Amino acid sequence: MGSLCSLWDNLFRSPGYLLTFMQAEKIRWSQSIKHFKAHEKTLCGDVLLTAAFVSYVGSFTKRYRQELVEHMWIPFLKSQKVPIPITEGLDLITMLTDDTTIAAWNNEGLPGDRMSTENATILTHCERWPLIIDPQQQGIKWIKNKYGTDLKVIHLGQKGFLKTIERALACGDTILIENLNETVDPVLDPLLGRNTIKKGKYIKIEDKECEFNKNFHLILHTKLANPHYQPELQAQTTLINFTVTRDGLEEQLLTEVVSVERPDLEKLKSLLTRQQNDFKIELKHLEDNLLLRLSAAEGSFLGDTELVEKLESTKSTAAEIEHKAVAEAKENEVKINEAREHYRPAALRASLLYFVVNDLGKINPIYQFSLKAFNTVFHKAIVRAEASEDLQGHITNLIEAITYSAFLFTNQGLFEKDKLTFLAQTMFQILLRSKEIELLELDFLLRFTVEHTHKSPVDFLTPQSWSAIRAIALMDEFRGLDRDIEGSPKRWKKWVDSECPEKEKFPQEWKNKSCLQKLILLRALRPDRMTYALRNFVEEKLGSKYVESTRMDLAKLYEDSSPATPVFFILSPGVDPLKDVETLGKKLGFTIDSGKFHNISLGQGQEMVAEEALEEAATHGHWVILQNVHLVAKWLGTLEKLLEQYSKGSHSDFRVFISAEPAPTPEEHIIPQGILENSIKITSEPPTGVLANLHAALYNFDQDTLELCSRETEFKSILFSLCYFHTCVAGRLKFGPQGWNRKYPFNTGDLTICVNVLYNYLEAHTKVPWEDLRYLFGEIMYGGHITDDWDRKLCHMYLEEFMSPAMLEGELALAPGFLAPPNLDYAGYHKYVDEMLPAESPVLYGLHPNAEIEFLTMKSENLFKTLLEMQPRNLLVGEESGQSPEEKVKNVLDDILEKLPEEFNMTEIMQKAAVRNPYVLVCFQECERMNLLIRAIHRSLKQLDLSLKGELTFSPDMEAQQSALLYDSVPDAWTRLAYPSTYGLAQWINDLLMRCRELDTWTQDLVLPAVVWLSGFFNPQSFLTAIIQCTARKNDWPLDKMCLTVDVTKKIREDYGHPPREGAYICGLYMEGARWDIQAGLIAEARLKDLTPAMPVIFVRAIPIDRQETKHIYECPVYKTKTRGPTYVWTFNLKSKEKSAKWVLAGVALLLAV
Repeated sequence: MGSLCSLWDNLFRSPGYLLTFMQAEKIRWSQSIKHFKAHEKTLCGDVLLTAAFVSYVGSFTKRYRQELVEHMWIPFLKSQKVPIPITEGLDLITMLTDDTTIAAWNNEGLPGDRMSTENATILTHCERWPLIIDPQQQGIKWIKNKYGTDLKVIHLGQKGFLKTIERALACGDTILIENLNETVDPVLDPLLGRNTIKKGKYIKIEDKECEFNKNFHLILHTKLANPHYQPELQAQTTLINFTVTRDGLEEQLLTEVVSVERPDLEKLKSLLTRQQNDFKIELKHLEDNLLLRLSAAEGSFLGDTELVEKLESTKSTAAEIEHKAVAEAKENEVKINEAREHYRPAALRASLLYFVVNDLGKINPIYQFSLKAFNTVFHKAIVRAEASEDLQGHITNLIEAITYSAFLFTNQGLFEKDKLTFLAQTMFQILLRSKEIELLELDFLLRFTVEHTHKSPVDFLTPQSWSAIRAIALMDEFRGLDRDIEGSPKRWKKWVDSECPEKEKFPQEWKNKSCLQKLILLRALRPDRMTYALRNFVEEKLGSKYVESTRMDLAKLYEDSSPATPVFFILSPGVDPLKDVETLGKKLGFTIDSGKFHNISLGQGQEMVAEEALEEAATHGHWVILQNVHLVAKWLGTLEKLLEQYSKGSHSDFRVFISAEPAPTPEEHIIPQGILENSIKITSEPPTGVLANLHAALYNFDQDTLELCSRETEFKSILFSLCYFHTCVAGRLKFGPQGWNRKYPFNTGDLTICVNVLYNYLEAHTKVPWEDLRYLFGEIMYGGHITDDWDRKLCHMYLEEFMSPAMLEGELALAPGFLAPPNLDYAGYHKYVDEMLPAESPVLYGLHPNAEIEFLTMKSENLFKTLLEMQPRNLLVGEESGQSPEEKVKNVLDDILEKLPEEFNMTEIMQKAAVRNPYVLVCFQECERMNLLIRAIHRSLKQLDLSLKGELTFSPDMEAQQSALLYDSVPDAWTRLAYPSTYGLAQWINDLLMRCRELDTWTQDLVLPAVVWLSGFFNPQSFLTAIIQCTARKNDWPLDKMCLTVDVTKKIREDYGHPPREGAYICGLYMEGARWDIQAGLIAEARLKDLTPAMPVIFVRAIPIDRQETKHIYECPVYKTKTRGPTYVWTFNLKSKEKSAKWVLAGVALLLAV
C-alpha cells in the first residue's frame, strides 16, 4: 500500500501531459488505497475465516458449507469477549483467487457453478494433499486439462507405480493417483504424512530413502460417492467434495441444450465468456507489469521512453476493454441470457432425472449410471425431439423427449420389481418441483406411521386398516374421516369391497380430494391395491407409454454400444439372454467359425483366456462374451482396467458383452463401479404367472422327448404333472414366506433331470414306482435345494397330490377346474394349457386368494419403504416442516427416552420368589433379557444425543442408528438383542412398552397370569417347555415322553379371571392362510380380505405322547412373525375335517405377531 502511495506522488509531480494521462487511474488507485486501509482492520479475521474454510469445508455439501460459515463460524467470531472484526459480506473466494484465475479454470473445463469454483480454490491453496471425491469425474477432467502433460497419472497397484512416485518426488512433478478405494497402501503413509528425514530432504518409501523436492505435488482421487476413510487419512489430506450439484448440473445441461437448439447463441455466449476472461487476464497482466516497472524505476522515470509507452498502451487497452467487455458484453449477455432462459425447464427436468437415476444405487448397487452416459442420452433426446413452430410447444416436446429417453435408458437395466419404484420416484420429484403436491403429504404417504392398534368398529375393516384411518384422521385434511366411516358404513363397505377401488370414486366429499390425498386414503383402506394405484397415477401424470411393457431390442442396443461402451446383462435364474447375442452375431457376420466371436464362460483358470481374447478382439474388431464375471472376483479390477485401456484406439467393430448375477446383499456386491457405469445394462427375467411358466416348462422338451419312452401314456402324464409341479414350486416364491419359508433357486435343470430319471425308471420297471419317483424328485432333485423341514413337507405334499395312479385314469385335478390332460402330442399339450387353464390366481398353487392380497400388500409396503429411503435428505423433513434431519432425529430420540421404562430390579424380584418353579424362572429370564435391551437402547440413544451435539465422534454404528430413526425403522444394534419383529420404529416401541407392562404385572407377585400373552416373550419356547416341566413334576411323568396338546376355546382374554390348574391359557396368536371356526371348533376356509384373523384363547397342556390325538388334525406350525423360517416356535395340532394336504399347500400357520 505504501509503495502504491509513493508511486502516485511520483506520478503527480510529473509533467502536465502525463498527469492528464493518469487522471483516470487516480480515481481507481485512490479507491484501492482506501479499500486497503479499511481492510487492515479486518485482515486477521478474514484470514482466520479463510484458513478455516480451506482446511475444513471441502468435504461438505454446498448447503452445509454455507451453514457452517454464515451461521456458526461468523457468529462465533463476533460473539467473543473481544470480537474479531470481519469484512461485512466477505466472499472467501476473493481472498484466495481472482476473476482472472477463475476465468482460466473455466476455460480449462471447470464447471461454472459456485461449488466447483470453491473446490478448485481449496485444491490450489490447501497445504495438505488434496483428496477429491469425484463420482461424476468432472474434477479429474479439469485437473487433467489444468496440468496437461506435466501431470503424471497412476493407479495404486499398477506395475511400477512406486518408481513413478520416486521419480516425481525427486523432480518436483505433480502426481495424480486415480480411483482410490477406501483403504490406501500402507507403503504410502510416510508420503501422505510428509514424514521427511534428514532435515526435510528425503522421504522413506518402503526401505528406500527418496529425495524430496519441495515442488512435488500429490493429488488423490476417488470415484466412490460416499467413501468412509480412516481418521488418519482425513488428517493427512484435505477432502474435497466434487460431487455434482443440482444447480451446477442444471447450468451444464442448459449449455448443452442451447448449444444444440441455438448454436448461434451458445457460440456467442462462449465467445463472449472467453473474450471477457481473456480481457481480464490481459488487463491483470498489464497492471502487474506496469506496477513492477514503476516500483523498480529510480528517481524520475520520464526519460524511460519504454515505460511511458507502456503507460499509454495500458491506458488504451483498459479503455478498449472497458468499452468491449463492459458495454457490449453486458448488452449481449442480457439478450443471450433471456433467450437461454426459455430452455431452462428442459435442463431442470434433465438435472432432476439424473439425480433420480443416480439414487437407484440405493436399491441395488448394480444400478450404477455415469453422468457421461446420461449426457449421451440427454444429447440424443434433444436431437430426436419433435419440432414445433411454437417455442413453448417445442420446449414441452424437449422435456417429454428427455424424460422418455431417460426412462427407456434406465428402465431396461432394472428388475421388474424396481421399475415402479423408479417411475414413482421420478413422478413424485417432478410434481414436487412443480409444486403440484405437498411435501408433508408425500412424507406422510411414504412413512405412514401407525403407532397404536385399535379394534375396528366396522366388520369390513381389519384392525390394521382402522388403526391407519385413526392415524390419518389426525391430519387437518382428513378430520372426521373415522366418524364418517362409522356413520356411513354401507357406502364405505361398497367402496372397500370393490374389485378395483383405485378406479372407483370415494364416498361423499372425499371424492374431491387431491390425487395424493386419495393415495393416502387408499393405502389405509386397501394397501393391496397401491401398486395398481401408483401405476394409474403415473399414467395420468406422465402418460400411458411409461407403464406399458417394452421388449428388449438387441439390434438397437448394438447401435448404442461401442468399443468404450460394453453391454452388461444382469442375469436372473432360468434365463439366458446371451443366445440372442449369438443370433445377432450370426446376422452381422460375427461367428465362432469365422474366429470373430469369442465366448468365454469365466471360472477358475479362464482369466488369461479372457485377457488374450480381449486383446485380439480389440485389435481385429471381434466380439467377446464374458459370462458369469461374478465368479472371478479377484480378476474384476484387471477387467475394469483392460476395458478402460481398450476403450481408446481399438477397432471400431470391437464389442464386449458381459453377464453377471446380482449379489444377494449390498455387502456382497463385487462388480466394480467403472464397469457398471460405462455399460449399457440389461435385465432379463423369466415370465411370471402359471400360464407363462407352464409353457416355459414344456418348452424344455419337444415331440421327440414325448415319444422317447416305450410306456408313452405314463411317461407323458407324469411329465406334464412334473411341468405343473415345477411351475408351482417356482411360482410360489413370489408369495414370500407364505409360499416358501426360505428362498430356493429352483431351475429348469431340476425339471430336465427329473424327466431323465422318470424315463430310466419307467424303462426299468413294469409298474410305475410312485413312491420311489416321489422320493427322488422331492427329496433329492428338488429337495436338494430345500433346507427347511416345513418346506420339505410342502414339496412332498405337492408330489403326493400331483403324482398318483388317478392321473392315468383322467380323474386327477392339478388345480380346481384344471384336470390332468389326456394323452396328447406336444402341440396338443400347449393348446390344452391355453384353453383349459383357469385365470391366474393363488388357487392354482393351492393357496387361498388372500395370499395374493398379502403378496400385494407386502409389495406396496416394500415399495414405499424404498421410496422413503430414496428421498433427498433435505426434502425428507425439509424447510416446509422447519426441521432438519438432525432435529427430526433429536425429537424421535427424546420421545423414546421419555417413554422408555426403568430396568427391572432383579434383586427385589428374586426375593419375592419363595419357590422357583419353571414359570418363575421363565419370568426371571424374560426380565433379564428385557433389561439388556432397555440398557442398550438407553445407552445408544444417549451416545447419539451427544454425537448430535458434537460432543462425541460419529461412528458408523451411530450413523446407521441416526438413519434408522429418521426412516422409522428399528436400529440393528437393538434388533440383535431383541425379539423378531416386522414393525416400524413407532409401533415397535409401543410393542416394547406393552411387553414391559405384561412383565411388570407378572413380577408383582410372580403368580402365573390368568391368560398369558405368548407373543410378549423373547423366547416363547421356554414358556411352552415350562408347561411340560411343571406337568411332568406334578405327575411324575418322564419329560422325554411328553408333548403339548392344545384346545382352542370360544372365549377371549377378558373372560378368564385365574389360570387353569394344569397347563396355561395363552393368547395373542393369529392364523394366516385359513381361519378358526369358533362354533365348529375346526380350521375353516379363510374369509376374503381377512388375512390374519385373531385366535380365541388357547388352552395348552402337557400329556404323554401316546395319548396324543392323531386323526383329523392338522400339524400347524407356530411362528413369531410373518417372515416365518427362522422364527419357528412350536407345532400345535389343530382339529380339521379337511385333509391336512389342503392346509399344507395353503401355507396355513399360526403367528405371534402381525
